[in-house]
Amino acid sequence: MKRLLLVALFFEAGFVLIVVPWSAFWDRNYFAQALPPVQALMTNNFVRGAVSGLGVINVLAGFVELVSLIVSRHAERPSSVAPSRFAKD
Repeated sequence: MKRLLLVALFFEAGFVLIVVPWSAFWDRNYFAQALPPVQALMTNNFVRGAVSGLGVINVLAGFVELVSLIVSRHAERPSSVAPSRFAKD
């Protein structure tokens, strides 16, 4: 259950980091408007791309964790086809 919440956190943070730098919310930030050098930095397309790149890395980490979770659940499941070593013939 904890790992599934971790996957959800990775996906949520990743999608927010991908979308928000390209929205109007990013341009109307309080700190960016209060400090002009920060605004120049935040509106730079390279900075926006770097933040979106971190979002892509978060989404990929979520996929990796989800695949790991699915594989580990299939590995823990006992096989009902294999005969037991202690079964009597």
